[in-house]
Amino acid sequence: MEKDDIYTKDGTVDYKGNPANKKETGTWRACPFIIGNEGCERLAYYGMSTNLVLYFKHRLNQHSAVATKNNQNWGGTCYITPLIGAFLADAYLGRYWTIACFSIIYIFGMTLLALSASVHGIRPRCYTKDSCDPTDTQSAMAFLALYLIALGTGGIKPCVSSYGADQFDDTDEKEKKHKSSFFNWFYFSINIGALIAASVLVWVQDNVSWGWGFGIPAIAMAIAVCFFFSGTRLYRYQKPGGSPLTRLCQVLVASIRKYKVAVPADKSILYETADAESNIKGSRKIDHTTDLSFFDKAAVETERDHIKGSNLWRLCTVTQVEELKAIIRLLPIWASGIIFSTVYSQMGNLFVLQGERMDTRVGHSKFRIPPASLSIFDTLSVIFWVPIYDRIIVPATRRFTGHKNGLTQLQRMGIGLFISIFAMVAAAFLERERLKMIRRHNYYELKEMPMTIFWQVPQYFLIGCAEVFTFIGQLEFFYEQAPDAMRSFCSALSLTTVALGSYLSSLLVTIVTSVTAKDGKPGWIPDNLNYGHVDYFFWLLAALSVLNLAVFVWIANWYTYKRAVGTLR
Repeated sequence: MEKDDIYTKDGTVDYKGNPANKKETGTWRACPFIIGNEGCERLAYYGMSTNLVLYFKHRLNQHSAVATKNNQNWGGTCYITPLIGAFLADAYLGRYWTIACFSIIYIFGMTLLALSASVHGIRPRCYTKDSCDPTDTQSAMAFLALYLIALGTGGIKPCVSSYGADQFDDTDEKEKKHKSSFFNWFYFSINIGALIAASVLVWVQDNVSWGWGFGIPAIAMAIAVCFFFSGTRLYRYQKPGGSPLTRLCQVLVASIRKYKVAVPADKSILYETADAESNIKGSRKIDHTTDLSFFDKAAVETERDHIKGSNLWRLCTVTQVEELKAIIRLLPIWASGIIFSTVYSQMGNLFVLQGERMDTRVGHSKFRIPPASLSIFDTLSVIFWVPIYDRIIVPATRRFTGHKNGLTQLQRMGIGLFISIFAMVAAAFLERERLKMIRRHNYYELKEMPMTIFWQVPQYFLIGCAEVFTFIGQLEFFYEQAPDAMRSFCSALSLTTVALGSYLSSLLVTIVTSVTAKDGKPGWIPDNLNYGHVDYFFWLLAALSVLNLAVFVWIANWYTYKRAVGTLR
């Protein structure tokens, strides 16, 4: 290996600020610390959030519809705050320091939540296990803690996956082929954490105490931070490139100012820096693309551009223009993920409420499985499918398609959208059969009807399978298609689909409740689901998923992939 080849060529540096040495930093020598951090952080997050809808209902004394909406609104906020963390990471702090700073807020919020559920005077006063009378102050304390957690997770979610991918050099063929595998195993670690949360921690919350149920996730988060800092000397660091929003606005303004200027047929004369690197710190140049040509006007040089020196609001580089084009091309793909996230959000809401009305005993024993613990089968599905996909599906499809990853990222996402339809169909069929049994035997007032909760396993397993295709494909797609200096922002953009999915689910619940619960009718989603028709709601989501898949296929057919100068295909 020549001397020049021992350093990365993608703009990354080591912890001292020197060009990153390939033999001493990055790749799989650094990634175990990042994956370990993510596994523990997700254990903390899911350990606290998986059963949260029942905490709202039984400890904060909220009705089913209110508990569902509050849970979805909080969950949605956890996926909106990444926009804040991503902006700070890309513009000023870099991914490492953003993760470090927001982790402190996260731990503080987790600790406060554990105290609000365990300390006398702060925790809600309860007369029986499911009969509590919280004061307004006690409820406010719990929600303050939850929204501090939402802020803390906003600096971690958009940065950790991107930071892990930063450890692989796009210009090095050997390193680049491992990047797709990193995303698979990164998501695998998420689900190892979720597995422990859905099995052990949900049981602790239901059978020991909510104080311990929230305290253990706080400890797990502290361990996650220790994991992260342990790899400091091995990481590669991407330099922050300044405000991405400013650069995007500059292209918009320059294009509008030059709306009468003709774009030359020879695109090679469009304005670009003469240096090997772009004028954006930490970013490589991006090849020109022919679509969205109106924005090319921002890179057309005119006499007025140089009258008063360089003016970034009149003349932008091709790379800067391509940044805006890349974001615009991502938006339709981004929008298609909202319906999928609406389906995904049912695991923490209506699936749990549905399971609560079923027989939670394991066999004929006295042991009862908490309804929220059924999400363990979603997790097991992901843990099952990730190695199958990485070790079997990718090599097999590679032989037919010739693509290095077997399937393109968009093909992978589309398969996941297709599978998610069947998850809703399975949930609807189960609820229909459950309601038939209730009507036949007059089980309306039974807390748990004699139908085992394990009939929910297929719908959880199908969502887990869909996740492996859609969510992991989305993680990789938004990282790969993002400009170098906007990767945290684009990761955050992909995460907002989860937020908007939660908000859309909350909106649909509100609309359905207001339309169906009239004139004394219980509606589709009453407090006692035995009087409702949740199956209709699942059919509604299945229909929306079919429509969403059709739109996605149409969008994917015209998508133009971004390519950085010098990047290997």
